[in-house]
Amino acid sequence: MPAYDFFDWNLHPWMEAGVSALAALLVAAIVYRIGRLVLRRVAAPYVTASVVLRRAERPFEFILPLLGLQVVWNNAASDLHLIELVRHLNSLLLIVAITWLGIQGIRGAFDAVIARHPLDVADNLEARRIQTQSRVISRVLMSLVALIGLSSILMSFPYVRQVGMSLLASAGVAGLVAGMAARPVLGNLIAGLQIALSQPIRIDDVVIVENEWGRIEEITGTYVVVQLWDERRLVVPLQWFVEHPFQNWTRSDARIIGTVFLWVDYRMPLQPLRDELARICKGAPEWDGRVALLQVTETSERALQLRVLVSSADAPRNWDLRCLVREALVDYVQKHYPQHLPTLRAGVITGAPEREHDRRPPDAAGSG
Repeated sequence: MPAYDFFDWNLHPWMEAGVSALAALLVAAIVYRIGRLVLRRVAAPYVTASVVLRRAERPFEFILPLLGLQVVWNNAASDLHLIELVRHLNSLLLIVAITWLGIQGIRGAFDAVIARHPLDVADNLEARRIQTQSRVISRVLMSLVALIGLSSILMSFPYVRQVGMSLLASAGVAGLVAGMAARPVLGNLIAGLQIALSQPIRIDDVVIVENEWGRIEEITGTYVVVQLWDERRLVVPLQWFVEHPFQNWTRSDARIIGTVFLWVDYRMPLQPLRDELARICKGAPEWDGRVALLQVTETSERALQLRVLVSSADAPRNWDLRCLVREALVDYVQKHYPQHLPTLRAGVITGAPEREHDRRPPDAAGSG
């Protein structure tokens, strides 16, 4: 029997490709570790670069070996058994890794924006504007990157590409139906871009939606989550905010004026109530010092309606201030002017009731 050399490349056609692949993996690992150390040191003084680098480290750990393997498989002999399948699988994994890198890079940039513009500050209007824009734009960009990656994977299969091109070329009705079916998705995507640019709403805005009071908690690529005052969550499509009117209490400023209504008797003096309102507001930390006004806004046959206007830095403080003013003014009237609370007056006629013929006209009584 002839002695076969174990390292005879003719007898072991995959041996050379396998050794080259191991060498490529080793080189990729060394390059990755050295490059990570160098890039970390270079990006350390920059917050944005550091955050993006941390997000991108994991995808790069897969991209470099896949790139090295792709070079090896492309340079391998074309007559190797299953080499085409290996090349295709490696290219698919490389597309997935690059798509992952793109998504992680966008996510890292968004994390850097959040870190540079926190919401837990006194005047967070600019931070809410920037966070809203970056959140919506990042979701749209990540969706586009994922769509491009998926399209690249499908286009790598010749049969799928031919079928897709045939459908686009010949099935006009099917394309129209698909477009109509995708209209809500596309509408929300366009609405998201419009909201990011024009910003009718922002993160942490106080809004009235469907007669519900709440704060904008999250803005995604398709819907908005509103945290209601009682801890419920109202999920609203993005397109709804473009097509329907709604109230935004913090569009340009969080300051707000609230109302309190009271009913008192006509004999109630108003100046003591105005003095008491001023005293209450001066002692309330929720009052911002702008508006504290009491006016008569309505009269009825029994009482006066008083409207109290008070201002605060934001809606939650104003709600607490309104409750405080309402309770304090009612308590003040009860203690100092209890006789001037709204009363129902009724008249009583004394004496003997008139007889039936006494209520007749004189001519009728005389003729009787």
